[in-house]
Amino acid sequence: MTVDLPTPVSRRTTGTEVLLVLGVSLGQSAIYSAVTIVARLTADKPLSQQTATLNASQSDRPWLDLTYQLLGIFFALVPVLLAVHLLGRQPGDARGLLGLDRRRPGRDLGYGALLAAVIGLPGLGLFWAAKQLGINATVVPAGLPHVWWAVPVLILAAAQNAVLEEIVVVGYLVTRLRELGWRTWTVIGASAVLRGSYHLYQGFGAFLGNAVMGVIFTLFFLRTRRVLPLVVAHTLLDVVAFVGYSVLPRSWLDWL
Repeated sequence: MTVDLPTPVSRRTTGTEVLLVLGVSLGQSAIYSAVTIVARLTADKPLSQQTATLNASQSDRPWLDLTYQLLGIFFALVPVLLAVHLLGRQPGDARGLLGLDRRRPGRDLGYGALLAAVIGLPGLGLFWAAKQLGINATVVPAGLPHVWWAVPVLILAAAQNAVLEEIVVVGYLVTRLRELGWRTWTVIGASAVLRGSYHLYQGFGAFLGNAVMGVIFTLFFLRTRRVLPLVVAHTLLDVVAFVGYSVLPRSWLDWL
């Protein structure tokens, strides 16, 4: 009895796959973000006087707004499923390859919380400095109305951002670029620049801060082969930003 071995995938096929996955996800976001920053820089108002709103309301009818929010969160996760599916077509377990299994939940949560603290506290200082230098727009992390479902949706949006970015931009992209033979620091730079690029619509401070975060997260993944702590850290950071902005008095946030 003969067993059919998997046909090796060519470098060209792998490279095309990477471009297609990024083209339907965060690569597309990076291109739109680049166009947006050009539009902001050529507008009548300085960048520092413009506003970038995250999690904006989609309708003045609450039930319809909730529907749009949930659909947006769901469909944003489809590229994640695609990336994991493509990795899973090769021999081996894709979740194990990315470190998405539940073998070490306590350690993953602990590392995630530590990474969130390492990134979050200096990040606030960088955000404040960028705003003072006029190289960032005013970021509104939550633009939802005061309705009962606002906080749960913001938490879901935070988790969706984390899953999408960390699995695609770190787990999937780093794995594929290493398979293509890219050097380690080139892989780190590509992942970090991509992360900064799709935040560029907020300003140059957001680009720099997220690129630095990308370097740290990619180094962590290369060392541990665990993407789950990155998902935990990113979720915590976004929950604090989104929900904190939504529920805290505005006077507490004026310094930002």
